[in-house]
Amino acid sequence: MIGLGTIANVALILVGGAIGLVFRKVLAKRLTDTILQGVGLAVVLIGLSGALKAAFTIIDGQIDTQYTLLMIVSLAVGGLIGGWIDIERRLERFAAVCARRFSASDSGLFAQGFVTATLLFCVGAMAIVGSLEDGMHHHADILYAKSLLDGISAMIFASTMGIGVLFAALSVGLYQGAITLLSTVVAPYLQEEVVAQMSYVGSVLILALGLNMLGIAKIKAGNLLPAVFLPLIYYIIKSLWVTAGG
Repeated sequence: MIGLGTIANVALILVGGAIGLVFRKVLAKRLTDTILQGVGLAVVLIGLSGALKAAFTIIDGQIDTQYTLLMIVSLAVGGLIGGWIDIERRLERFAAVCARRFSASDSGLFAQGFVTATLLFCVGAMAIVGSLEDGMHHHADILYAKSLLDGISAMIFASTMGIGVLFAALSVGLYQGAITLLSTVVAPYLQEEVVAQMSYVGSVLILALGLNMLGIAKIKAGNLLPAVFLPLIYYIIKSLWVTAGG
């Protein structure tokens, strides 16, 4: 059945997140704050390692950079679009409503958990390639492996950032589900290079979230979310331009 991989992914995020919420209830605030700092460090490392992996390549035994200009343009244009829409403010409103609905004490932490988990679970090759494999070949092994990783991550993040992490399951369902259902349409555009570029930009945003969690910076990462999809849009426009010119 098509879509089983995404269904499993959503289910394990919810299960892992629910277990994390149970641990959160028994942890003292002092311990939660300490763990949150540790998680912040982990998020910084994840974002930094992902960005460095995408940014550097080895050509003829020499280390060279790649995709840097596109990353900068994506962040600039994505920030312009996101700032105009004011995604950050809309996320804060959404978080405030959900926080009241589910008795969460801190809407800011709710939004942070939601955005952080959404980026971690959606930005990366496994989400895109796994969804394509599920849609085109009905092979969900990649998404099953991703589901286990996301479930464990959701448990850890929910124990420190609360119920907002569970709402990332909605993002995963919509994002991966759309790629799976439209796999035959989007597959020609989601080449390995494009996936790497999207992961690069996403890793930079994950790094920004980690810095926010540690209190080192106050970056409106929500307003930068459109930047993740700009490499794909660029590739589509480029392909159409070449086709029209040829």
